[in-house]
Amino acid sequence: MHNSENITNLSGSAKNAKSCKRMSRAKYKMYFWRLSVGCAYFLKRILDIVVSVFMILLLLPLLILTAILIKFESKGPIIYRQARVGKDGRHFTFYKFRSMFIDADARKEQILSQNDSADGVIFKMKNDPRMTRVGRFIRKYSIDELPQLFNVLEGSMSLVGPRPPLPREVAQYTLDERKRLHIKPGITCIWQISGRSDIPFKQQVQLDEQYIKNHSFFKDIIILLKTIPAILTGKGAY
Repeated sequence: MHNSENITNLSGSAKNAKSCKRMSRAKYKMYFWRLSVGCAYFLKRILDIVVSVFMILLLLPLLILTAILIKFESKGPIIYRQARVGKDGRHFTFYKFRSMFIDADARKEQILSQNDSADGVIFKMKNDPRMTRVGRFIRKYSIDELPQLFNVLEGSMSLVGPRPPLPREVAQYTLDERKRLHIKPGITCIWQISGRSDIPFKQQVQLDEQYIKNHSFFKDIIILLKTIPAILTGKGAY
């Protein structure tokens, strides 16, 4: 009788020991996973700060010239501010050089039927009549996006990530499309270097999901490097 109890106790102790080992391994795995994720985010933030500061200093003459040309051509503010949706659905103020006339938002309802975006969630128009001459040029070469370097510095955006959507666009998102909000939005992304506005919205979402699942510090650098020729060609920019 005592022997059978001892055997049972030993068996129970062995099971408890194995269970403790599994729990210990799981804790270590979770610890290293959190450490690796933390390091990845830290490196990404360092890259964001270093590159954005360097770019602002390097492009300062261009920023000043663009501001002068915008102010000279049409009335209105130099910087266009807009509410956009960032990481985890939080809203933030998004900066761009103004590329349209000041009544552009009011006139949008009149041209909604001419949307060149096949999926209809976002609005894109190749020959938008609301755009100024300076605006058309800075849009083509993404100069209008340069003020977002300040968004990167303040931490509401990253250099690389899904483009930040408008609140009304997010209201139309499916559950899958809302996965784009799992990380910080960026100035450039995979579809920005693969065709920009020529890529349909659903395909943009797929490319963003691909980035979210597989992004890394080195992949961000590759995307940044590929962004330069994409900007210079101006392909798909409108």
